Amino acid sequence: MHLKTYFQEFSYNLKLAYPIILGMLGHTVVGIVDNIMVGKLGPTELAAVSLGNSFVFIAMSLGIGFSTAITPLVAEADGKGDVAKGRSAFHHGLYLCTILGVVLFTIIFFSKPLIAFMGQPKHVVELAKPYLDIVAFSLIPLIMFQAYKQFADGMSETKYSMWATILANVTNVGLNYLFIYGVWVFPKLGIVGAAIGTIASRFVMLGYMHYMMNLKKKFHPFFKGFSLKEIKREINLKIIRLGTPSAMQMFFEVALFTGAIWLSGSLGTTSQAANQIALSLASFTFMFAMGLSVAAMIRVGNQKGLEDYKKLRLVAFSIFFLAIILEIIFALIFVIFHSQLPALFVDLSNVSDLVKNTEVVSIASQLLLVAAVFQISDGLQVVVLGALRGLQDVKIPMYITFVAYWIIGFPTSIYLGLFTNLKATGIWIGLLAGLTAAALFLFVRFNAETKKLIHSNHK
Repeated sequence: MHLKTYFQEFSYNLKLAYPIILGMLGHTVVGIVDNIMVGKLGPTELAAVSLGNSFVFIAMSLGIGFSTAITPLVAEADGKGDVAKGRSAFHHGLYLCTILGVVLFTIIFFSKPLIAFMGQPKHVVELAKPYLDIVAFSLIPLIMFQAYKQFADGMSETKYSMWATILANVTNVGLNYLFIYGVWVFPKLGIVGAAIGTIASRFVMLGYMHYMMNLKKKFHPFFKGFSLKEIKREINLKIIRLGTPSAMQMFFEVALFTGAIWLSGSLGTTSQAANQIALSLASFTFMFAMGLSVAAMIRVGNQKGLEDYKKLRLVAFSIFFLAIILEIIFALIFVIFHSQLPALFVDLSNVSDLVKNTEVVSIASQLLLVAAVFQISDGLQVVVLGALRGLQDVKIPMYITFVAYWIIGFPTSIYLGLFTNLKATGIWIGLLAGLTAAALFLFVRFNAETKKLIHSNHK
């Protein structure tokens, strides 16, 4: 097929994806803003937020991964024009996401003592604990919000979550400023102030999403008749069967990056702070690929509903090309500005921490060079994963991601990071190995599955 055919799909892909990308960036910006504002307090505070967030990110990955099961079910129902099926997927999804949010908060709350056994500096652990309690509770509104978001995405209405996250960011920045530094009549709470900003912003996000979607006529049939009596075991099980492998896929990747945070922490505070800076920047650009991944899930889900498998393949490949082009641009930005970007996160005018902060910037700038290369692998693996979720093919991809990240990636990170002079850079080379393996294996899987569908349709 001619390249021009794929390029013709770019404008629709971007139209669908840009609100999702802005919404995803909103989630990441909350973290980056926290890091920048907390980073001004000192490297110890930044390391504590990094440690606290590492626990929350693992739980968040399970919640967000699980909620993605709602989108392909709703997209397929929307493709067929089946309102009852779409409503059922939304109601059951929201019910399960609420339960999951409560369960994840409870697990984090009771597993908090484990931080003390992770070989992290003691003063960092003590600072992280109160921060962790508050941010862990914010998982409940966040995962409920995800149910609304994934439903709206499945209906190809991607702007609601964008506005919700923009509003959440404004709330977060404002409350951070007041509570971290103790401005006007507000107490100076340091990193606990950052946690208050995060939890408030997530409740705002959920409230906005429910209110605005309820106003739109298109959604009225889907909001009707919600009651626990309507919840059916077989539909719950269908969502769980789709959602659990998706949750595990995301968990394997986030746990790999979290493992990198812990490995960096064992090398010292400066390595951990540098890792957090590089991770914040890499996460920011990754959200563009995440947005395209959701677009792939929606469009592939729609074509599956229409049973047009040739168009399905065309749509998916157009999104893969678009992701690769975007990630190459980001890779070049990271290479060109690898020394300047980390300096934004620390206070180099602070004389007492100057030596530490200079070392943090130096390590982070090396990590960004590795991140530049893995942008491309990371972008490709996540969009292919989105397309596979659109096909409702989640089990084999779960095994693929496990092998790529935990049999190939993490052992490489441990060896190069702890047993060679590469240290923090070695940890990141391991991440690159895992992501590249995932991109390759998942693409082979998608290619084979779609060819099979086209072939069986022609019989």
